[in-house]
Amino acid sequence: MFDDALLDDEGALTRADPVLRELAQSGARVRMDTHTAAEIVASLAHDDDQRPRAVVAAGPAARLLRAVLEPVCPVPFVAWPGPGLPGWAGNLDLVVALGAPDGQAAHSTAAEAVRRGCPMLLVTAATSPLAEVGASRWTTLLPTATSDGLTSSVVALQALAALGLAPAVDADEVAAALDTVAVECSPFHDLGSNRAKQLASGLGDTVPLVWGGSVLAARAARRWAEGLRRVSARPALAAEADDLVAVLQASPRRDVFADPFEDPVEGASPYLVLLDDQVDAPTVRVDRGRVLGAAQSQGVRHDEVASVGGGEVARYASLVAIGGYAAAYLAVGLGR
Repeated sequence: MFDDALLDDEGALTRADPVLRELAQSGARVRMDTHTAAEIVASLAHDDDQRPRAVVAAGPAARLLRAVLEPVCPVPFVAWPGPGLPGWAGNLDLVVALGAPDGQAAHSTAAEAVRRGCPMLLVTAATSPLAEVGASRWTTLLPTATSDGLTSSVVALQALAALGLAPAVDADEVAAALDTVAVECSPFHDLGSNRAKQLASGLGDTVPLVWGGSVLAARAARRWAEGLRRVSARPALAAEADDLVAVLQASPRRDVFADPFEDPVEGASPYLVLLDDQVDAPTVRVDRGRVLGAAQSQGVRHDEVASVGGGEVARYASLVAIGGYAAAYLAVGLGR
């Protein structure tokens, strides 16, 4: 059972210190990695005559790059999260390889890109095995000091922007947004003033349903669901509006006057979390109204989480960070 008291218990928070410290250092990792790769990124000159036929992004962060670039990239963009490369990829296509330095899928992708003579942006530590596997005359190594997936994505986006294939990304803005979340969700703030602790308290004994309206908010919602499942060992669903509406409409109507001890409900009740990354598109407003309306009609409790930061990547990063803190405090409240 979830225990709210543990969220302000010094001993419980001390045991969670490694996870909370890792989250708090997210902004510093963005600054560190972008600074490490800054000189190489600055050397990449945009040349229309050398524009690739397509861009293939490989690695665990490939889908994030696709979410940012697909609507604006001037050439076809493909996210390839598995090993190797698409059969059609060749020396006219730019490969962007991101991933853990010891990841076998990343190694396979880098080796295949070298074999086919593909120009490649390789985002990894300069001394990693992946850098050795991907070394070639066509490879541009973007060195990083950490193995953080978000920071690698920011470095890759900055490099692609220098090549004229992506919009500019302000790394300082992303880092500042992460720092803001770290301050607001610090374990030194009690339950009454800590947004992440309040979310964990609401999610404590429920089945989380997470919705994000824009492409990036939807990706953040999936990250939330992954984190909540990992720490609670319970179902957590992130899905499109149609699927969530169907789930909400099928859930039993909650009686707000019911006594939880006299009239216990079998199983955990759903709890809806709406992620708002400040994208005010008509389709987002319509879908949000449908999901929220279905929750209200069934008496399902809900909460809304607003992003921090100006640019779309900064807003996405802040939503993911808040979800990370909420999952960490959920684990604390569950005694894990």
